[in-house]
Amino acid sequence: MLRTRYVWLLAAGLGTGRVGEAADRPDDKAVTYDAVVVGARCAGATTALLLARAGHRVLLVDRAKLPSDTLSTLYIHQPGVERLARWGVLDRVHQSGCPPLRTVTYRVADICLHGPAPTLPGVVGAYGPRRYILDAILVEAAAAAGAEVRDQTPVTGLTTDNGRVTGVRLRTTNGTETTERAHLVIGADGMRSTVAKLVDAPLYAQHPNLTCVHYTYWAGIPIDFEIYERPGGWVAALGTHDDLTLVAAYLPQAQFARIRRDAKSAYLANIQVTAPTLWQRLSQATIADRLYGTGDQRNFFRRAHGPGWALVGDAGHHKDSINAHGITDAFHQSELLATELNKGDDPAATISDPIRQHAALARYAAARDHHMKPTYHTNLVTARLDPKPERLTLLRAIQDSPELTDQYFRVVAGILSPEDLFTRDLLARL
Repeated sequence: MLRTRYVWLLAAGLGTGRVGEAADRPDDKAVTYDAVVVGARCAGATTALLLARAGHRVLLVDRAKLPSDTLSTLYIHQPGVERLARWGVLDRVHQSGCPPLRTVTYRVADICLHGPAPTLPGVVGAYGPRRYILDAILVEAAAAAGAEVRDQTPVTGLTTDNGRVTGVRLRTTNGTETTERAHLVIGADGMRSTVAKLVDAPLYAQHPNLTCVHYTYWAGIPIDFEIYERPGGWVAALGTHDDLTLVAAYLPQAQFARIRRDAKSAYLANIQVTAPTLWQRLSQATIADRLYGTGDQRNFFRRAHGPGWALVGDAGHHKDSINAHGITDAFHQSELLATELNKGDDPAATISDPIRQHAALARYAAARDHHMKPTYHTNLVTARLDPKPERLTLLRAIQDSPELTDQYFRVVAGILSPEDLFTRDLLARL
């Protein structure tokens, strides 16, 4: 029912935007968009939403038929939820039937941290919405803000003038090609970004793939958010739509070739060994979907901008999904980019004037790296699946204190920095 509802919303055309083919206009060739955003998921849809609300003329395109599912950890940390609330779309996420995740449990070795999920003003807990529902809500909001939306429209190339990107070439649903001009082309089209390839955006930080992951959805086992860790294994479980629970199991990347020969058996065995208490409860549950998985969990930063182009979300920065920061990071980046482009008394001039646009994009790139690098390096440590003795000592000192447990969960959520955890109380315990 939920999927049918969002298919209808998109097919009907949302708000003042248009979904499908280009909107009727007197002279197509005379149109120059302020921005063409390529990719209509978490990063692209929110970027289009924030730019359209500032009065920019925005075209949002995606190669997929919307709504559609995609590989995802689903989890939105509290800073991401807070942005949804500020953007006026959190109520729609809640009304879609997605439950707030109000408690957190984390088990490793002999340690168990358990407590309420962190809160922010106006935010109670985290959320784990199915992507075909979340993405549709965000596209709907972008269209309602005035963005033109076209799905099933892949990018086939870029137009340039003296080395500056000036637009995109698109393949329409009837197979013909069209060109759309724009002051700025924004690639929000994922880890394998077509836009990034077309502009030859260089990588300047890259680390090897560390884990592989498989997940599916279970019925009959209500859960908020639980994490289980051991040397060589990691399991996470969270509640989502339709009273289902996503259970994801991580193993070292080096084992992926072996695992994929019998992925389901490896998935179940990993849960049994890594999360025995969860495994006992799963014996009373049933698998409600197919098994999803990937061994392509890249870790990199790409150059974020160039003449007439920018990258946002996984297109410009990707990390292993183990700490589930992907959606929250996408929201953060889209807000950083839109904030810089919308600055000043005349945002239209910022985006249309090459000099002002370059300055705005440079500020965005610097802010992106400043905010993303700490969690990137923390993520690399977690993804090695090797909990060190000193970290276990730290967690043992935390687990008996509700206050320190709350501080730790806030650090994991990205609300606080790691340095904020080391209070006088914790230092005394250590």
